[in-house]
Amino acid sequence: MPRFFMGLFIVLTSVWCAQAADLSDQIQKRYDTLQSFRGFFLQKLTNASSREVQERLGSITFKRPRFIRWETTSPENELLIIGQDTVWEYFPAEETVYRYSVEQVLSSKTMIRFLSGEANLKDDFIVQDLGADGDFRHLKIIPREPEPNLVEGELWVRPGQDMLEKIKLVDFFGNVNELELTGIELDVEVSDKEFTLDPPKGTEVIEGLVGE
Repeated sequence: MPRFFMGLFIVLTSVWCAQAADLSDQIQKRYDTLQSFRGFFLQKLTNASSREVQERLGSITFKRPRFIRWETTSPENELLIIGQDTVWEYFPAEETVYRYSVEQVLSSKTMIRFLSGEANLKDDFIVQDLGADGDFRHLKIIPREPEPNLVEGELWVRPGQDMLEKIKLVDFFGNVNELELTGIELDVEVSDKEFTLDPPKGTEVIEGLVGE
């Protein structure tokens, strides 16, 4: 490669890395100061071997420090609640609810870690700025310490809001988990009652192990 182009490449790479670092800082600061948010989601899960795509629709509510209510309304009703000490995963059609510890779920459900701000972009990932993509800034992330649930990902951030509105995560087997948030309301009033569950009478409560 001619010296001019080699030098230009090095300069541009340095600029892209600096921009990515700045944006990572902005995103992390936003999540560190965020008190709550509500929104709707479209989730697409792609199986690497069969190429089958499953779509899910629903709503999400977050409240600091890390309370989450993840309610799927299509194709079936499901409810995931991350409370103070307990996580509930409720399947109304099956009249079954699984109960986990918070640590179990946060260590295994990678998407939840991003939505709650538990995943630290600055410290935990190598971040590459891929430039503008419509109204969004497009980032590629690679974990500094790869894990089976995440080998690489992509993030889309709206400049000025610094919120992750689109997330794409790829695991070791090539399975893809994509999430798009819409109708986001920031720092809204949220009751702690939304993060508790009183299982209906007749519901079977199972002490769950993540990954079962």
